[in-house]
Amino acid sequence: MEEVTIYTDGACSGNPGPGGWGAVLMYKGNKKEISGGNPDTTNNIMEITAVIEGLKLLKFPCKVNLYSDSAYVVNCFNQGWIYNWMKKGWKTANNEPVKNKELWEELYNLTQIHKVTFIKVKGHSDNEYNNRCDELARNAITNMNN
Repeated sequence: MEEVTIYTDGACSGNPGPGGWGAVLMYKGNKKEISGGNPDTTNNIMEITAVIEGLKLLKFPCKVNLYSDSAYVVNCFNQGWIYNWMKKGWKTANNEPVKNKELWEELYNLTQIHKVTFIKVKGHSDNEYNNRCDELARNAITNMNN
């Protein structure tokens, strides 16, 4: 199975407000950057969207090391929240409906195609790829406002 590294980040100007996401994919020495935005969204939606869009670019099943500074995204898989939500009919531990269910379902389906390892990165630190994703996400917000 081919190995791919993906860095992702989401940003929001206000929460909710205009938001952007960015991803950097690295495969066999090649690098691809993607980004997008939404005029009315939340930070969490942008974080999940960045991961989904990165994974959707993969043309065949891959082993993916996915780096995100979003504890929400990383913990959802690494701490098994998503499996509990699914077992409970997309309800949280407090029996509330899971927010962003459609995005989580899409992301879960992608993790059934690819072998994804979620790795938490410290946000706004000295990780050049995480910083680049943040820049891509913020540029997407700026470009929407122009």
